Amino acid sequence: MPVVCPSDTPQKLRPLALSVLLACGPSVALDTSSITTSVLSPNCLEYRVVGICFWLLCTPFGCTVKTSPKVRHFIPELVVSSYATTGNNPWTEMTTLSAPISGAEGGGNLITPNTHRDNLARFKNVDGIGHPGGWAATQLASQSGYACASGAFAFLPYYLSTLDSLAWRHGIPENFYPESLIPGIREVGRQALGNMWGNVYPRQGFLVQADDFKASAVMAQRAGDVITRNGQPHAYLPLLPIPRDGYWPPGPIVENDASTHKWQLLYPQVQPTCAIFPSDPVQSADGGYAWSLWRPYSCCKREGQTFLFSIDFEGGAS
Repeated sequence: MPVVCPSDTPQKLRPLALSVLLACGPSVALDTSSITTSVLSPNCLEYRVVGICFWLLCTPFGCTVKTSPKVRHFIPELVVSSYATTGNNPWTEMTTLSAPISGAEGGGNLITPNTHRDNLARFKNVDGIGHPGGWAATQLASQSGYACASGAFAFLPYYLSTLDSLAWRHGIPENFYPESLIPGIREVGRQALGNMWGNVYPRQGFLVQADDFKASAVMAQRAGDVITRNGQPHAYLPLLPIPRDGYWPPGPIVENDASTHKWQLLYPQVQPTCAIFPSDPVQSADGGYAWSLWRPYSCCKREGQTFLFSIDFEGGAS
């Protein structure tokens, strides 16, 4: 039965309509408009008040302690695309950023249609680019003091695998890291649960994986792992927002840990929900995939010149 996307709905039905609208996202091409619209996801946002911040406010008449609520929510920071053909980023406006260059011309998979030959490596290019919707929405909302600003800049290319050919195409030097050589370390999914999709290390573009979606997801996880850390042996821009009084940005993403990040599928279809990998596979006809990478931020409205401390409802202080 076809899905009808309503243009006008009663107030109480808008959350349901939002899910339907996101499900009606483009299946042929991914553009900036559909990426921006994807931020309207309560499931991914996960907004909540988590504590209280204490500030010291001083005036010519004396000093007093003020309080403000401490909030926590996820922000879509990056659009991470994983695709087989070099220069064919599913995000149509960004394809020129990843055009083939010397040393990074080819692409595709080392697989055959033979069902008995599913043990050959797949190759994926990966781009990690600043999320336009996350940046725009939080710049406006953060002015109220009850939402946190994104630490990522819209449209900024934090990672382009074509510029990282030594590490992404040849695995140098990470092919020789202990994480790459010892089974059971840094895996997406778990061997014991029978849902292990692949290793995070070596963080390169090749993976032996029969399922195209799963291979692409592992590549996205690898790129996100690099981008959210400093000093990695890759050509990239680290996404490391700086903490300040009343502002606590996220740390590095960790596979299998939903408290550090979530993924929202954007291509081949826009989904209204977020999850960590492993998740339900959705196969792409052209070997291209894209996700929004959401990470958790905490912040509180400034109510004085000096930040004293904060208390979380679940225990602990900072």
